[in-house]
Amino acid sequence: MTVIDVTEATFQQEVVDRSRQVPVVVDFWAEWCGPCRQLTPALEAAANRREGAVVLAKVDTDANQRLAQSFGIQGIPAVKAFRDGAIVDEFVGAKPPTEVERFFDGLVPSEVDQLVAAGDEASLRRALELEPARTDAAAALAHLLHAQGDEAGALELADGLPGFQAEGLVSRIRLAGNPTYAEAFATLDSGDTERGVDALLELMPGAGDDKDDLRRIVVAALDRLGVEHPFARDARRRLATALY
Repeated sequence: MTVIDVTEATFQQEVVDRSRQVPVVVDFWAEWCGPCRQLTPALEAAANRREGAVVLAKVDTDANQRLAQSFGIQGIPAVKAFRDGAIVDEFVGAKPPTEVERFFDGLVPSEVDQLVAAGDEASLRRALELEPARTDAAAALAHLLHAQGDEAGALELADGLPGFQAEGLVSRIRLAGNPTYAEAFATLDSGDTERGVDALLELMPGAGDDKDDLRRIVVAALDRLGVEHPFARDARRRLATALY
């Protein structure tokens, strides 16, 4: 059921516990509240459009005063979104349908978000059809094409995209034909990031015009490890030394 009525007795089960499986939006309202009557249809429409991916729980504050007090409700309509047993977003007052839709979008992944998360070639291509400006989908597809050996397709997608991963991929494709870096690149491709980065750092002092491309490749590899990774912190220091 997409829209349910909730009381003090059922709130824990229907809202808090249920939110661990699906986001729950709670509408604190009252019969006498004019703005509530304006907002509720937009909330119900947004919930129904998501076909069970989010639940709307309606709480009559007159009939459930202690519950309203426990959440500090001072003005209605008041809307609170629960996920994993906790409040993750909220607003007070009537909102137009477009803003209500954005509120729900923040709780439930869009179709494009789900396609990008799937990560296969067909899903990524469909994501770009629906939303051509999704740079994360373009970057992911470029990396996938590169892994499949389609360097031209990967370069067409990645060239000009923002972010360390796209820049690193473009540089990697640019240097792909240079045998000097073949072993280091093969090591990176095998998943041994640390040894691959070490090899590239050793090659960097004599890299000449290739040095900036090698920098981008190393930075992309370290970005995948994460800012706090111990190896990444040390490698960034060594990268600065190799460059300057």
